[in-house]
Amino acid sequence: MKITRTRVVAAGATGLAGAIAATAFFLLTDSKELRYPTQTALRNALAANATEELRGRGVSLASALQCTDIEGWTKLRLRAGCKGTTTDRRDVQVIGTGEDRTKTHHFTILIDGRPVVENARCLGADCRRETG
Repeated sequence: MKITRTRVVAAGATGLAGAIAATAFFLLTDSKELRYPTQTALRNALAANATEELRGRGVSLASALQCTDIEGWTKLRLRAGCKGTTTDRRDVQVIGTGEDRTKTHHFTILIDGRPVVENARCLGADCRRETG
């Protein structure tokens, strides 16, 4: 089989077109994913990570945080919250969100209504995972 200049150019153009298509697909589809892609995953992880975050800040809890879904959550807009009490009887509220559109989480922890953590992208061990 004789390789002609036309075949070489055609093969090169086909390869280049494939590379451009693959690059465009990669750029147009976000490969980043939510750490907690479901409401259940977010709610289940929230208590442990918030407890660890508070412990790292010198705050002890009287008992385990109790977490529930926040009304109005959807598959694209995750919302969960936890409540508890510190050992010195201050109220603790934790709010965790996940946005499918932006692929981001945000977490806030309030003690007696005052923010200890505000709109953080991670809590506890998850923060070490991001930097480690």
